[in-house]
Amino acid sequence: MDFQKEFPLNDDILYMNHAAVSPWPKRTQQAVQNFATQNATVGSKHYLQWLETEQSLRNKLASLVDAQSADEIALLKSTSEGLSTIAYGLDWQSGDEIIISNEEFPSNRIVWQSLANQGVKVIEVDLKGDHVVNIERAISTKTRLIAISSIQYASGRVINLEALGKLCQQHNVLFCIDAIQSLGVMPFSAQSCNADFVVADGHKWMMGPEGLALFYCRKEIQHTLKLNQFGWHMVADAGNFDNHDWTIADSAKRFECGSPNMLGAHALNASLSLILEVGIDTIFSLTQQLHTYLRTQLTSAGFEILSPKEDFCGITTFKTNTENHKDLYQKLMANNVICAPRGGGIRFSPSFYQDKETVDKAIHMVKKLL
Repeated sequence: MDFQKEFPLNDDILYMNHAAVSPWPKRTQQAVQNFATQNATVGSKHYLQWLETEQSLRNKLASLVDAQSADEIALLKSTSEGLSTIAYGLDWQSGDEIIISNEEFPSNRIVWQSLANQGVKVIEVDLKGDHVVNIERAISTKTRLIAISSIQYASGRVINLEALGKLCQQHNVLFCIDAIQSLGVMPFSAQSCNADFVVADGHKWMMGPEGLALFYCRKEIQHTLKLNQFGWHMVADAGNFDNHDWTIADSAKRFECGSPNMLGAHALNASLSLILEVGIDTIFSLTQQLHTYLRTQLTSAGFEILSPKEDFCGITTFKTNTENHKDLYQKLMANNVICAPRGGGIRFSPSFYQDKETVDKAIHMVKKLL
C-alpha cells in the first residue's frame, strides 16, 4: 500500500500529533465529499444506503474492540458523553468509591468527581511503579468502579488492562476503559480484559472526525444503566413512527436518543476501512518501530525522554534542558512541526504511515530552534 497516497499531507507539514487530532486519510476526505455531493444534489434519496454505512461502521467498531457483536456498540458524540452515560446511568450509594489514576485526561476525571453530591468518592492512584499493585491496594469493599485510560495521554504509559480486568472480576468491581489512545494503533480486546464499558472518540488514532465516538457496553449489563435521554432513535422499532406503544431497544442503540451523525459515520467508516485493511497488528508494529527510532534519535540529541521506557506505543514525550517546553511548542508549531505540550514536555505522536525521514526533520527543527 502506498501510504503517501493515502495521506496527502502538505510537504512542509511534519505531523507529530495523532494523539490529539489525526489527519484524515484520502479515502475519508473522498467519502465526505461524496456524501456532501449527494446531500446537495439528491438530498436524502439514498438514506437506506446511509443506514447501511452506519451499520457497517458499527460492525467495524465491534471488530476493532473485539465485542461479542455490534449490538454492544452505540454511536455517541464524544468520549465525555459516553463516560457521562455511565456515570449518570449507574445507581450510586453514598460512600461508593471510584478508582482512577493520577494521570487521567480531564474527561476521565471530571465526570466522576461530579458525583460528589451523591456521596461518591474518587480515589486517585499513582501509576508510578507497579500500577496494577498500586490499584489493587486502593480497592476496598466500597469500590464500585475502576475507570482508567488504556494509554495515558501525556506520558504514553500503557496500562495492563488484562490484569486490571481480572482484579475487577475478583472484587466484583465494574471496569470502564477510556481507549481513545489505543483504538486504531494497537490491538485491543474488550473480552480479554473483561471490560464492562469502553469509550473512545474517533478523531485520534482511528483517524476520523471529531463528534462521533464509540460506546461499548457489555450486553449483560446494558439494562442496568438508567437512561437519561429519550427519543425516537433509541426504541426497538425506530422506523415505525406511528407506534405509540414503544419499547426500549434491546441493544446498545438504547443509548442513542436522536438522529444519527450520518456525516461523521461516513467519515469514520472510511477511516476504519483503512485500519482494517492494513491490519491492526501491522499498524502496531510499524508505530512501535517508528517510536523506537524516534526515542533513539532524541536521546542521541541529548534530550530527556519523559515517557516510560517499557511498553510504549504511539506517544513519546520529551524535554530539553535549555528551553521552556511551552515556548518551544509555540516555535515548533510556527515552523509546521505539529505537536502538543503535554506532561511537562513536548509530546510527539507520529503514526504508522510516516517514515524515519519525517522524524529526522522534526528533531532537526527542535535542535534548530534551541
